[in-house]
Amino acid sequence: MADPLSLLRQFSMQRKQIIERDNNIIFGEFSWPKTVKTNYVIYGKGKDGSAKEYYTLECLLYLLKNIALQHPVYVRQAVSEDVPIVRRPDRKDLLAYLRGQTQSSSSIDKSAPLEMPTQVKRNADESLEGSHKKPRYDESASQKLKSQFAMKYGQKNEGNLIGSGNIKALSDELTTNKIAEIKKKVMSHRRTRIKGVTGEDGDRGLASFADMESDKTNEIRSRERQWRTRITVLQSNGKMFNKNVFAILNSVKARDEGRNNKPVDQLPITMRPGLPPPTQPPMPYNRYGQEYFSGADTEGFNIDTTRTYTGESLKSMMTGGNNPKRAPIPHPQVPRPSAITKPAAPQPGAVPMQKTGKKVSRTPIIIIPAAPKSLITMYNAKEILEDLKFVSTEEKRAAGTKRENDVLITRRKEGGLTVPYRVLDNPGRLTNAEWDRVVAVFVMGQAWQFKGWPYDGPVNILSRIAGFHIKWDEVNLEKNIGNWAVTVIQLSRNKRHLDRAALLTFWEKLDKHMLKNKPHLRF
Repeated sequence: MADPLSLLRQFSMQRKQIIERDNNIIFGEFSWPKTVKTNYVIYGKGKDGSAKEYYTLECLLYLLKNIALQHPVYVRQAVSEDVPIVRRPDRKDLLAYLRGQTQSSSSIDKSAPLEMPTQVKRNADESLEGSHKKPRYDESASQKLKSQFAMKYGQKNEGNLIGSGNIKALSDELTTNKIAEIKKKVMSHRRTRIKGVTGEDGDRGLASFADMESDKTNEIRSRERQWRTRITVLQSNGKMFNKNVFAILNSVKARDEGRNNKPVDQLPITMRPGLPPPTQPPMPYNRYGQEYFSGADTEGFNIDTTRTYTGESLKSMMTGGNNPKRAPIPHPQVPRPSAITKPAAPQPGAVPMQKTGKKVSRTPIIIIPAAPKSLITMYNAKEILEDLKFVSTEEKRAAGTKRENDVLITRRKEGGLTVPYRVLDNPGRLTNAEWDRVVAVFVMGQAWQFKGWPYDGPVNILSRIAGFHIKWDEVNLEKNIGNWAVTVIQLSRNKRHLDRAALLTFWEKLDKHMLKNKPHLRF
């Protein structure tokens, strides 16, 4: 016996049309009212002695029609249309059964009473609607076709055409009998070469055949489901072209520009204001170039140490000759080195020279405060800048973390790229070449933090180097920091899940600053 739940599953799997008319749901020849109960038990009913309740056929059909909606949206829409809803615990198991993914369900009550279906009576319009889909054999039309063939190719016409009365002999060889035989053979072949039937009945037969083929094609196309188009293939939900691709292009461009720049030793060295110019280093000692250092030391004898006798005769060499002396080759006068040469002590404030062929570092440098009251110190700088998570200095000390003079952090970028950054809190140890690589500084708000820096005043310093300040969100901002060009990063004392979003602003601002002012560095 057919039950509404099984027919609903069968029609859903075969994608057949389910008709709703006059508060009835029609499955082909069977029909049930919308409010008829199926044998699928509602979740939570029938337990602890309570009576069993079942979903109605209208409720399950409405779920299949709105299967693409989220469950909260489906519930609101069903309540607005006064349709019973399917509870969330039953949704997954019920849809798996109706789609054919599972053969049965534990919530189906096979002993539940079922209502008998009613037979559907087709209207005259519905019966005529499908009449053109199947060709019908019309006996009268067939008899008419036979009569037409008989009139056109019948024996009576053949006798009249082949009769000797209508044929005349053309020559002695082509007599009337021979011509009649040739015509008879032609007529017999004509019957086998009939290509089609012309007329109203023949056209009807061809139209019926075409309708059958079109019906099959429509049925096949009705089962097709469009998965993706050429437009949806190009769309992406997790990637933004202007953020991801442009960031990669900008980084590649900045890296190429830094690679194509002149070497550091060829660039003009910018001097600090008020410092003496750098001295030229002495020429190294060379045992094969003694005359360059000693000069013309001939102990009073008039000896030309730079003269050559190549091309001169023996007589001229014995008599001294009258050949003019050749002008000595000028050599740079450098101080004569001692037996043991000690490296000269560097003058204070002198700019160090890069050795030829030595690879110049392009690692950016970040300076943090040395004060213990600062939220970022050498203890927790790695966790804050690399892991983007705040850990207090007290916790790191309690865990036994040792304080380092320099910390090398690694920034992980999209695409698996890693970029190193050097973090320190003692800028007095930096050389002039290293000062050129300083890109960021964390400030506390006091001007004495910049004492001994190569630039004058916090305003001038923060115009060259990106400034940042970390504080708690409930603490008031320092007055000096409000007047300086500093990016303020506010952290919460208790909400550690907000640290990552707040600390990401540091890298965003730093990337923009380096792209504009320090494109030759690695970032």
